[in-house]
Amino acid sequence: MTYRKVTAIIDVGSLEAVERAVQQVGTFEVAVTRVKGYGHYKNFYAAQWLSEQARVEVFAQQSQAAAVVDAICSAAYVGPESHGIVAVLPVEEIYRIRDQRGADPDSHSADQSRGTHE
Repeated sequence: MTYRKVTAIIDVGSLEAVERAVQQVGTFEVAVTRVKGYGHYKNFYAAQWLSEQARVEVFAQQSQAAAVVDAICSAAYVGPESHGIVAVLPVEEIYRIRDQRGADPDSHSADQSRGTHE
């Protein structure tokens, strides 16, 4: 099974819409963190030129990656002033910590044995 990690840096105001859109795609794993940063447009004259943003990381099957990207871009777009980025990266393997086995996104179960760590 081939996986992709879709990472998006979006405006915090779009986060709820993006979360709903990603859930509708039916992805494998989603994580959201609050971050600060700047992109193409930055205001160096402001006292705090780093703006609050959200990082959304989604692990999905390769066949779902384009749908995840479309869902994020559509939900985060609020007009010409919208900003953010989406990156898609290959993932070699995914392991669940609870059973220390290779994860299967179709059934959310383990499909591959892995030894315990000491």
